[in-house]
Amino acid sequence: MGSNSWIGVESQLINLEDIIIGEDVCLSQQSMLCTGSHRADVESFDFDNAPVTIRDGAWIATRATVLRGVTVGENAVIGATALVTQDVVPDSRVLAPRAEVAAPSSTRGVRP
Repeated sequence: MGSNSWIGVESQLINLEDIIIGEDVCLSQQSMLCTGSHRADVESFDFDNAPVTIRDGAWIATRATVLRGVTVGENAVIGATALVTQDVVPDSRVLAPRAEVAAPSSTRGVRP
C-alpha cells in the first residue's frame, strides 16, 4: 500500500492473492476488493483467484466492488456501487447503472 492512501470504514479486502494499492488511493466506505472466486463450470469447484491492483490516484467509491484479476488505472474513478470485472484504463470513470423514475402505476401504458 502506497503513501497517502486511505481505506474507509467497513471496506473489505479479500486477499487470497496479492492486493496492490498505489499512492494517493481512496477506498471509500464499504468498498470491496476481492481476489478470489471459484470455477462454477467444473464439478470440483476449483479456486479461480487472481491479484487486484489499484494504481496511483484511483478512487473506489462507496460500496463499489473490484473483482479478481482487475487493474484499475491511474486516476480512474469507480463510482458508487459499481461492479468492476475487467481492467479500467487510466483517467476513466466507471459508473453503475442509475435508477430510472417510472410513471406512477395509474398512468402506465396510457398514452397522451
